[in-house]
Amino acid sequence: MTPQINTLANDLSIFSPFSKGEKLKHHSGTNCVIYTRVSTKEQADNNMSLTTQKKACELYAAKCGYSISGHFGGTYESAKNDERSEFNRMLTFVKNIKQGISFIIVYSVDRFSRSGANAIFISQQLKKSGIIVISVTQPTDASTSSGSLQQNIQYIFSEYDNQLRREKTMAGVKEALLRGEWCQMPPLGYESVRRDGQRLIVINEKGKLLRNAFLWKANENLSNEEIKKRLIAMGLKITFQRVAGLLRNPFYCGLICQKALEGQIVEGKHEALISREIFLKVNGLLQKNNQGYIVKHDNDAIPLKNFMKCDNCGNSMPGYMVKAKKLWYYKCRTVGCCNNKSAKQIHHSFLNLLEPFRLSLTDKAAQMVKKEMVRAMSHHLEQRQSEELLIKNKLVEVQNRIDKLEERFILEEITKEQFVKFNDRFKQERLEINRQLEKSNSKVSNLDKAVQNLLAFSSDLPSLWTSSDYTGKLKLQHLVFPKGITYNKKTDECRTPEINPLFSYIAYLKRVLEQKKIGIKEENFNYSDLVASPGVEPESNV
Repeated sequence: MTPQINTLANDLSIFSPFSKGEKLKHHSGTNCVIYTRVSTKEQADNNMSLTTQKKACELYAAKCGYSISGHFGGTYESAKNDERSEFNRMLTFVKNIKQGISFIIVYSVDRFSRSGANAIFISQQLKKSGIIVISVTQPTDASTSSGSLQQNIQYIFSEYDNQLRREKTMAGVKEALLRGEWCQMPPLGYESVRRDGQRLIVINEKGKLLRNAFLWKANENLSNEEIKKRLIAMGLKITFQRVAGLLRNPFYCGLICQKALEGQIVEGKHEALISREIFLKVNGLLQKNNQGYIVKHDNDAIPLKNFMKCDNCGNSMPGYMVKAKKLWYYKCRTVGCCNNKSAKQIHHSFLNLLEPFRLSLTDKAAQMVKKEMVRAMSHHLEQRQSEELLIKNKLVEVQNRIDKLEERFILEEITKEQFVKFNDRFKQERLEINRQLEKSNSKVSNLDKAVQNLLAFSSDLPSLWTSSDYTGKLKLQHLVFPKGITYNKKTDECRTPEINPLFSYIAYLKRVLEQKKIGIKEENFNYSDLVASPGVEPESNV
């Protein structure tokens, strides 16, 4: 071995590409930053404790001989989570500054964060970069294991203290609500005032205008759009959605409803804008409109409402009764679409849509069909199981991406905008995969019995739908047509984007057994994985 090669072999730095683990950074400098904050805007406006925090941190830095490279915070930011603009700006600064920051000085650990476990994680990541968090009022040497333990305990107690405060606050809020005292910002039409040292919620000028909205709805049965226009003409700017919301808010008739009350309704101490009778009348009339028809939620006369979509615009088609004719109709929700049709005629078209799935068989033919369906379904389920495994693997991959993204965000490797953008995309992808998993259920406890029930179910499908009650009709509709149906007024035709594969297969068998060349429109069907094998012969007496 030559002297040169021997020298190289003894130089261990050459072997650094083969080393394992991360090399910890140790900043030997004295550069630091100071972070101060308060929890509420009121504290920030009054400069409560901010000056005290800053002064104490500066004195500590001077005492230790540290050089202050920047001040952060100085405003109000909640410490319940770590999505704080000043906090994140500080983390970005200490990570990217070329001179290197060795310390983050705070007045107390709860000024740094009250998020417990997440605060511990952030501190550990900073420590790996050679940055130590120092609390002026709770001094610990976080560079050592014991000091780091003490600091972590302080973080956890800060989170615990935060939770206790929230519980006490919510308990106080609930007690106040039970006394009829509204603790939040009053709704539109009310304002909070102080009289004789007491907080009162009173009706303002906007409230006097809003009273007209309730009276118009109760007495003239105006539409919400017309009410909005009238209020705007009177000088009150309001949206259509806001009108709909306030008409359903019992606060205006003197009652309080709030999540903290856990479903209870309490009589409020505030002045009622309208009487309870007017409020109930308004909300009873919300099921009517000025075109003279009544909408009902559950009605045997219109079982296809909202299950059926407009073929022109894709909007749902609810049902209504024309008073003058005493006839039920379906109508597209889109204003100006004009896609409406008599319920009686629509139901006739729907029964025609069910006709291809009505399969009447002799006993011998039924046994033969059952055997073939069991064979085909067994093959189909095997394919579904393979697909389900692939979908589950995709779900694991997406979850790993989400976890990695969250880690990169915490480590400040990506901005908040990038995190939100990709997090929303990945979560939407995860949602779609979960939906696919729900649809790909490949488990059937008893395939023979399931096929037998299906054949019995299909023996006279149109009659079964006609004789069922409202709930039964809905179940049958969704079973056969999972994605609903559409109606086209120009062609006077009902169609569907998807058919349950089992019923698609029944329609296919019916065509084979009846030796029909023309049957249902094939573009509506997908039974490629349920094709019957050779050997199924129709009987002459079927």
